[in-house]
Amino acid sequence: MQESEKLQKFTSGLGKIRGRKRTGLCAKHQRQLAKAIKRARHLNLVL
Repeated sequence: MQESEKLQKFTSGLGKIRGRKRTGLCAKHQRQLAKAIKRARHLNLVL
């Protein structure tokens, strides 16, 4: 499983980042996840 596939698990069908209650992550890890998804979007790895 590639990194982009892992990040897509944490996004909705429309490409929005899922909230903390949906992902089950703590605040610190949710911020890290959001940064990673935004970085991947910028590099066109994730829609």
